[in-house]
Amino acid sequence: MSPRELWTKNTNFMVLATSGKYPSTTKRSYLIFTAAFQNLSCPEKNGRFAVASQCDAYIECKDGIPEQMLCPDGLLFNPNVRYNYPCGYPIDVDCEGRPNRQLAQSTDECPHQYGYFKLGDERDCGKFMTCVEGRAHIFHCPEGLAYSSEFYRCDWPDQVPDCNPEEFLGFRCPNYLDKGHQYGFSFYPSPHDCQRYYLCINGRPRLQICGAGKLFSKLKNICDDAENVTDWMQFLEPLALSSEHKRTVVPQSISVDNNTQESID
Repeated sequence: MSPRELWTKNTNFMVLATSGKYPSTTKRSYLIFTAAFQNLSCPEKNGRFAVASQCDAYIECKDGIPEQMLCPDGLLFNPNVRYNYPCGYPIDVDCEGRPNRQLAQSTDECPHQYGYFKLGDERDCGKFMTCVEGRAHIFHCPEGLAYSSEFYRCDWPDQVPDCNPEEFLGFRCPNYLDKGHQYGFSFYPSPHDCQRYYLCINGRPRLQICGAGKLFSKLKNICDDAENVTDWMQFLEPLALSSEHKRTVVPQSISVDNNTQESID
């Protein structure tokens, strides 16, 4: 079965939103670190409690009777959750002192039953997948953004350590040391699309897109109404091929007034 191609602006959804239900926890028969449940007892009459050494296992107590529980593969027990579903993604759970986890239950599509996983390499950073019950759902970040495995979100490519912004975007900022611009930011039109331009921050590019009916003005360094922009055909010369489908270009130097109508985060 091929993973279903999906797209979303909100990449921070939980298992409930994806599958329509919470995944069920399992009991001790699937647990590999049985030592975690030695001297089983209830600290309180009712509640869920972490066990020593294993981050995806916990004890559920009802009327003082303990029951050994295990989160689905890929999810971890969050002791800070009192009344809601107790298993969450690794980014939301502190496993200090509980390093062990159950063996991965991989499928043809997923390395774990549940989780977020980056796809591609440093040149193709904008795609990731979520796994729900071992089935993969593929997502694409909004154009120009890269997926961060550290924070489970789409971010600027220069903020993602394992992404190469120049290779990913197919654009290279001018050498700031050669140009005398060691700090700050500057703007350069896309050599391929008059609605797109690049914001260079400390020498690293970020793709920006003008709104509907707007074009980037090289003279003003802003997105302006299309009828007011006459300089967009002055494209830049390609420097080198960065991949089979992208060109890396070095822009010509243009004056910068450090003002733009586009918001900068």
